[in-house]
Amino acid sequence: MENTITQVTSLDAKQYIVVKLGNEQFGIDIQYVENIVRIQRITRVPKVQNFFKGVINLRGDIVPVMSLRLKFGLEGEDYTNSTRVIILKPEGKEVLGIVVDEVKEVVTLEENQIDKVTYTPSNDNYKYLSGIGKHKDSLISILNIQSIVVDKEVL
Repeated sequence: MENTITQVTSLDAKQYIVVKLGNEQFGIDIQYVENIVRIQRITRVPKVQNFFKGVINLRGDIVPVMSLRLKFGLEGEDYTNSTRVIILKPEGKEVLGIVVDEVKEVVTLEENQIDKVTYTPSNDNYKYLSGIGKHKDSLISILNIQSIVVDKEVL
């Protein structure tokens, strides 16, 4: 009898880029990530929401940049050597950069490793999350990119 090894790949597994904001870890679905760049000069734009830092010139393209810290109601960031701008391309929306304190790693999470969170208008604590992922001994808040980047809040 012949032994065969088959590799089973789960269709419900997704890859996430794990980033840090302060002491918290957040996961961003890799399908939305177009690029990750070092922090660079951000040009301020007048009369925009306080969480929009301004725009950057990324290889000739003007990209609006948002501070996730300010969007989430945290104190503003201190830029370090670990600070990065993640360039996102959400479905049906324009490219957008988000500032994060640090990019940690890429993890693969199965659907059964993610507990869904339910958003209700009376409790908007989970408005920007789609779930909480369990990876090794840590929890990762999975960001709902579509809810973070709503049309009325874009530059």
